[in-house]
Amino acid sequence: MYKILANTLFLGKNVVFVPECHSTNTLLLELSQKTNQPEGTIVITHSQTRGRGQRGNGWEAEPGMNLTFSLLLKPHFMLAKQQFDLTMAVSLGVFDFLSARIPGRVKIKWPNDLLIGEKKITGILIENGLVGEQIQQSIVGIGLNINQTVFSIATATSLKMETGLDFANNDELNALLQKLETRYLQLRAGKRAELQAAYLKNLYRIGETHSFVANGQKMQGRIDGVDESGRLKVHTDGIDRFFGLKEISFAYE
Repeated sequence: MYKILANTLFLGKNVVFVPECHSTNTLLLELSQKTNQPEGTIVITHSQTRGRGQRGNGWEAEPGMNLTFSLLLKPHFMLAKQQFDLTMAVSLGVFDFLSARIPGRVKIKWPNDLLIGEKKITGILIENGLVGEQIQQSIVGIGLNINQTVFSIATATSLKMETGLDFANNDELNALLQKLETRYLQLRAGKRAELQAAYLKNLYRIGETHSFVANGQKMQGRIDGVDESGRLKVHTDGIDRFFGLKEISFAYE
């Protein structure tokens, strides 16, 4: 069981714990459709059997060793076209949490993966429910590797692998919720420019020239930023091009 003692206004004040489920995002969506769950509600599990990530990828997590949860937000103040602002806020909340434990080594890989060096430590999946032009609710799924030390892929890491320390999942969840709420309140206060500046400052490989695969073609380019809709801005062959999530990847992926 998880006890939320975080110094937050609303995140984590309502917690639904299940020992095992297919997907916390799916379960939280079902709960929110059946009953009016308050903003900040969390569904958390020890074992997520079909965790989902960006690009249709799965999320590997050893039962009980990591944080796998979803939280409910109700950003009625946001238009649908502003969805990426929430992506930035959530990514920065996790970034702030990780940076306090692994200073100077954390990067945000567009759009919202968290890396330590070249290895992934956190995946985020945000699913927005829209009513007209407004965002009605957002379900934010987070998988954060805490104490797991063996992964099936070499590009994954965890807090324990990076620090050599053991962590208490409940304590880390409380600390993470505080960071997430701080960034969300910043978004709610209309401080988009500050969020964007922090996001770009900590974006993986920004300003560097690397190989990409764009729409099936390999190319050289330099990440120069992100536009308001969340498309990646890449300078290549003397021009700026913009790419959506499924349109570009680093060549080594």
